[in-house]
Amino acid sequence: MRPVRTAPVQPASRHSHSAGLLQEHDEEPVPGLPEELPPGERILWQGAPQWRVLALEAFHLRKLVLYFGLIGALRLVFLLEDEPTGLELAKGMAPFLVLAISGLLIVWALAWLSARHTLYTLTNHRVVMRIGIVLTVTFNIPFSRVGGANLRIGPDGHGDVSLEIEAPSRIPYLQLWPHARAWHLKHPQPMLRGIPQAQRVAALLTETWSQARGVRARPSLASSSPASGQPLHAPAHPT
Repeated sequence: MRPVRTAPVQPASRHSHSAGLLQEHDEEPVPGLPEELPPGERILWQGAPQWRVLALEAFHLRKLVLYFGLIGALRLVFLLEDEPTGLELAKGMAPFLVLAISGLLIVWALAWLSARHTLYTLTNHRVVMRIGIVLTVTFNIPFSRVGGANLRIGPDGHGDVSLEIEAPSRIPYLQLWPHARAWHLKHPQPMLRGIPQAQRVAALLTETWSQARGVRARPSLASSSPASGQPLHAPAHPT
């Protein structure tokens, strides 16, 4: 088995799947990994997004509900101007309600499927992201290419850990989405999104990255305001 290389980050494997998705990952020798672990490498943590967090934060389900609610209210006001009967009002609102409910159900299903088909793996050498619904892509991200990381914690303990990839490595944003830090289009940052106990995972990443790189991690000076109001950290930033 070949050891983990320090080559630029790239997809490790791609698997096309048909409509039967119940056993789509049975061919993996190790869950979440495209091949057996090399000697000396071990899995430290595995996890997946919480689909409700993914729906609200990545697919913006709450904003879509507000949008459709506003449009529906305007539609209702417009119909009431003609003083319709109850049947006429129902017929006037029915097409919009069908469209709105169908759209929200599609977004909900995409979030659920995306979470179900995602598996994040942290080993003592790398971070592995198996993502994708119809076309599954597995990204190997060795610690030698990780220059920093940012932690964002939500009020319920779920959080996001985004990885700063050093040049010249780069993963296209569209290949990563929704597992990418928002608005970082020029230099996309892979993100372990909506994971439970994010603080513990970030601490484990900090310790493992420091041991692998032989340097001590420190907090990042760059920060933004997370939803929970807690400070943003970079658990894998070299001194």
